[in-house]
Amino acid sequence: METQAIIEINDLCKNYGTFAALDHLSLRVMPGDFYAFIGPNGAGKSTTIRILLGLIQKTSGQAQILGYPCQPSQSDLLKHIAYLPSESAFYPHLKVKEVLRLAAKLQGLQSTDETKRLCHLFELNPQLKISELSLGNRKKVSIVCALQHQAQVYIFDEPTSGLDPLMQERFWQELQQRNQAGATVFVSSHVLSEVQKYCHKAAFIRQGQIILEDTISHLVQSAAKRVILHGISQFDSIEGMSQVTCQGESISFLYQGSVARLLDHLRPFQDRLLDLQIQELSMEELFRHYYNQGKQEVSQS
Repeated sequence: METQAIIEINDLCKNYGTFAALDHLSLRVMPGDFYAFIGPNGAGKSTTIRILLGLIQKTSGQAQILGYPCQPSQSDLLKHIAYLPSESAFYPHLKVKEVLRLAAKLQGLQSTDETKRLCHLFELNPQLKISELSLGNRKKVSIVCALQHQAQVYIFDEPTSGLDPLMQERFWQELQQRNQAGATVFVSSHVLSEVQKYCHKAAFIRQGQIILEDTISHLVQSAAKRVILHGISQFDSIEGMSQVTCQGESISFLYQGSVARLLDHLRPFQDRLLDLQIQELSMEELFRHYYNQGKQEVSQS
């Protein structure tokens, strides 16, 4: 029997007039996934998340969480979901503890020791008023509001923007612990080094379409490699070679193909070649590679 997806999206479209924010987008997030949703501003990440939460209506297609269709007024479904928007606004005259208590009440919870633990973890003073907080501390309020709900599914939109590196690390570790305990995590992020460190799977979205979806490990292992040659300033092109840069007596390029074929191609240069480095790409380089590749395919069509 096939395991049911926690989040399932099929041919999802969202149009604003003639502009297609989402263009037949499909993806599946399985139980226990730590899933990264990656793309530049305006790619459709927040639109997708808002449809999942029932905050906006889709134009067409299907979206469901835990087997339930995503639509407005889905209060029963939201009890199982912790949501963190990319930006939050709070009543400035309220104290932090009052905001946390209100958020807990809306989720059908009581303010508990878990709330206190999270405030301590993120060094958040519950006695301060919202108006007294910095941008980073207001972000912490959003995080505690979401995490105090021990949810089955976590849907977070750019969760670490505004946090300092220490708080970012604490946030990801907390989310990782919950994932290891069985929760499913779906998170959009611009901090690709964090995605590579903590997430299991990723989808790259560009102009409302998924251009690539795979496990993080397979993305890194199977993608093009960065090749750096020291000691030569000219090198004949080889199939699978792209993004060539030359600096002095060194050449750097991306290569996707057989290493044996590359070494055979290098044989005529072996007397001048001082060093050869073959490196896996970082998530930042992977994203730029596939994003630029997608743009070239569109321009050629």
